[in-house]
Formats: sequence, C-alpha cells, structure tokens
Amino acid sequence: MLPPSRLPHESEAHEHTGRRSTGKNSTITPCEKCGMIIGRNHRPSRKEPSVHGRLHHVGPVIIDVVMEVDSVPVPGGGAFASSAGTLPGGGFNVIAAAARAGMEVVYGGAHGTGPNGDLVRAALRYEGVAVAHPPRPEDTGFCVVMVDSDAERTFVTRLGAEVDLPLADLRRLRPAAGDFVYTVGYSLLPGERADELATWLEGLVDGARLVLDPAPVAGMIPAQTLERVMPRVEVLSLGSDEAATLSDETDEEKAAALLVERIAPGGVVVLRRGARGCLVAREETGVVPVPAFPVAAVDTNGAGDAHVGVFTAGLSRGADPVEAANRANAAAALAVTRRGPSTSPHSEELEAFLSKHGSGTRRTKDDSGR
Repeated sequence: MLPPSRLPHESEAHEHTGRRSTGKNSTITPCEKCGMIIGRNHRPSRKEPSVHGRLHHVGPVIIDVVMEVDSVPVPGGGAFASSAGTLPGGGFNVIAAAARAGMEVVYGGAHGTGPNGDLVRAALRYEGVAVAHPPRPEDTGFCVVMVDSDAERTFVTRLGAEVDLPLADLRRLRPAAGDFVYTVGYSLLPGERADELATWLEGLVDGARLVLDPAPVAGMIPAQTLERVMPRVEVLSLGSDEAATLSDETDEEKAAALLVERIAPGGVVVLRRGARGCLVAREETGVVPVPAFPVAAVDTNGAGDAHVGVFTAGLSRGADPVEAANRANAAAALAVTRRGPSTSPHSEELEAFLSKHGSGTRRTKDDSGR
C-alpha cells in the first residue's frame, strides 16, 4: 500500500500540532494530523520526484534509545545518563541518508503495530519515504545505545516485527533495472526469513543493483547464505573489522581486493575506515584510497549508515565510485559532528560542505599509520 510520492503533510495545508520536546530527554513527536516529525534537528525532505534509480530498502528499521554516559558500566554496575532520546534507527539511518541526498526511497521492510511502529512510520513519512507493506501484529523492536565520552557506542537490542519479512511480501516489491536494493547482515542471520530473503535476492531482475552492508554480525552469517548472496552484490560497503572477517585478511587493501573477487562482475567494494576515510576497490581500477575530512567527532552513531546511503545516492545519479565515496566521506564527517543516530546532512548542506572543503585531506603514510 504505497502512499502518494509527495510528502503527507503537503497534501493539505494546515498548522502542525503535537507535543514538541526540546529538553535533553526527548522523543520525536509526529504531527497529530499528518505524522510530520516535530522536534529538534529534523526538517522535511523537499526533493522532487527522482528520475534516477530508486532505493528499495529491505533491512530492518528499529527504535534507538540513545543515552550519553561518561563510560559504559562494568558488569553488575550502573551509570547515569547525561541525556537520552528515542529515535528511529537501524536501517532508518541509511534510508534517511539516501532520501536527504535526493534519492527516491521505498521502505520494503517489516514494521510493527504499537508505539514503536507508529514512530517508525511517522519518521519515514517525514523523510518522504513510501512504505510498501501493512504493519505486522507485533510491535517494532528497539536498541539501547550507550554513547561514551569518546563517542564510542555500545548496543543492546530487542528484536521485534522488523525481522518478520516473508517471501510473499518481498515478491510484492518490483525493483526495476537501474534501481538499487539494500539489505544488511542482520537480515541474513540464520533463520527461515533469511533463506527467503536470499531466494528473493537471487531472483532480482537484471540491472537491479544489490547493496549489502554485512554489519558487525558478518561472522555470524552462514557461509552458504553468503555463497548465494555475494555473487549478486554490486555494492559491498563494510567496516574494517567486517572486511577482515569475510576475507580472512587483516591488511585493509588486500582485504578489499579479495572481496572484489567475491561480488558481481563490475561491482565495487567500499571499505569504510572511519577517520581515515575509505577504500574503493574495483576490478578495473584496483584499490583506491579516498581520504576523510577531518572533524571533531561528538557521536559516531550512524556514521557508517550515512556513508552507505549517500554513496548509493551518488551512484544512482551517475557519479563514479570514487566521486560517490568522496561525497559519502563528507556526509559521514558532517554526521559525526552531531548527536543522534540519524544525522546525515541534506543535499544543500552536503553541497555547501563540499564547495568549501572539496576532497578530504590527503594523509602521508606516517599520518595514517600505514
């Protein structure tokens, strides 16, 4: 049941009503009439309908309960949070990043019935994202995220309706040639739904480009599942740890080169290296380092997701992978200077940043530690 392509709050002019939270312990609140998010650090995506490929996102969207702490408590201990907030997270971060970068996005994943599911749907509407399926009976799950004084994150997750995406629902989606399909390692963990997802991914129409982020659970994905999915992947975006896990190689450049051999011909591997930027690996060009933009990070939560979303949006508009990676590095740099899990910039902010900074700072071998 796809809603109109325009934003829901554009269908009828009205004054937005609802509780607006501005304190430290905040929960974003949908407008009582249209579902538009009312709260800090949020504004609607005003993009025109895209003439480029759409992104069909079939990963899970959950709720993040984010708390800032001086340090993560030891087992049996406790800590007080200096601030807390409840926001959509998980796959939502990639969705928002791509949508804010100007890409048309369809959420083809599962979502639940209850307050968490309501919050997810309101946030998707706010970003101008179509929702493909009706809610499942169970509520959407949530993740407790503790962010310490070094901006590092610790997670505890309770799964919910977002993991219940049957093959019948997937087959209702119709990615076309030129479209992108995104999924994440969490959706490929052992289980019936993972097998059904792999079956659907294997049958994608020619020309539909599969984007996979294996996530920190890369080592838990069954080998037989990876053998089915990896040959269909055209964009493999992952962190250094996941690359080492999947390639059995700790040298980042060697790992990226090995992973290129496992994905679809002509595909690209993007190995994200945090403050050191990323590596872009393809058969025809080898491994190309793309340097980062130096910033003072306050919260790294969602930086990798911002990178994936903006990189995919860049490819959809015809950018070559290195150019798209530079844009993704810029988006991630902006994202880590803001608190919260979904802080990827809008296209105007990104263009202004790139106009000012151009490409990331190129480091010497001594600077990078390599």
